[in-house]
Amino acid sequence: MAPVHKSGPLLSVRDLVVEFPTRRGTLRALDKVSFDIAEGEVLGMVGESGAGKSLTGAAIIGLLEPPGRIAGGEILLRGERIDNLPREKMRRIRGRRIGMVFQDPLTSLNPLYTVAEQLIETIRTHMDVSEKEARKRAVALLDRVGIPAAARRIDDYPHHFSGGMRQRVVIALALAAEPELVIADEPTTALDVSVQAQIIDVLKEICAERGASVMLITHDMGVIAETADRVAVLYAGRLAEIGPVRDVIQAAEHPYTVGLMGSIPTLTQTAERLTQIPGSMPRLDAIQQGCAFNPRCTRAFDRCRVERPDLIARGEERQVACWLYDPAKEAQDV
Repeated sequence: MAPVHKSGPLLSVRDLVVEFPTRRGTLRALDKVSFDIAEGEVLGMVGESGAGKSLTGAAIIGLLEPPGRIAGGEILLRGERIDNLPREKMRRIRGRRIGMVFQDPLTSLNPLYTVAEQLIETIRTHMDVSEKEARKRAVALLDRVGIPAAARRIDDYPHHFSGGMRQRVVIALALAAEPELVIADEPTTALDVSVQAQIIDVLKEICAERGASVMLITHDMGVIAETADRVAVLYAGRLAEIGPVRDVIQAAEHPYTVGLMGSIPTLTQTAERLTQIPGSMPRLDAIQQGCAFNPRCTRAFDRCRVERPDLIARGEERQVACWLYDPAKEAQDV
């Protein structure tokens, strides 16, 4: 695991609550989510569609879609709170200190402007450099992310690039102002498997070179296994398990994480069917009392159905939100 900066974690999310007011009541999409990201660390965030992964990233960079709002908790960047900043101050942090790589490159790239115009504008907005210097940096960035003939291609429009090449441009754009943290939201979903691996490698290598931390949001545990230092598992807007990747993959503890691990095919697997988690994740207006996973859990008992578990420490680096690991229950079972 990456070392923690001497003044504390680079990013600290504490009891984050995100809500969506509706005519039928308020829906809670994130429910007291807490985690840290150390300087230079890659934290993977994984879970089913709708678990709250992308919402967490959007909340951190201040891009929640209305009427979504942060209704509780706090987000700190190097110890300074950023979730309550005025829009203009947050805009300066976004791009300069926190870069974003979206799932769809066309979300980040304006089709009406060349790649050069977009990169140069981003660099000059956040850094005090001349246009000539900004262009030089932009060409170097494109070259670094693997765009062939970068000096010539920089003047092309986004539609002149393939999907994989567009995503490389987006990574260059996210890294243009040399941010401390990069949030990558499903950056390889729409790409071929071979291209996915290249994109992840590029992102990880450049961030490592610059000492940037990465929050990698994905539903693909294979990507997490290859890339992340630690992994956070989200379920129905709550953190189920968090810890070092190797520990979580080799010995998952939360029943939901166990199910996720069992659903991943391996080259050595001989079983006819993969493990399947029964049922589906609940809608926001239908989350059960107690542990949100209890209706699908084969190990649930009475307490799981009435009382929500907080994260329980499992050693120095791991936490699991499951009553199976309550010290009192473990002592009773012995």
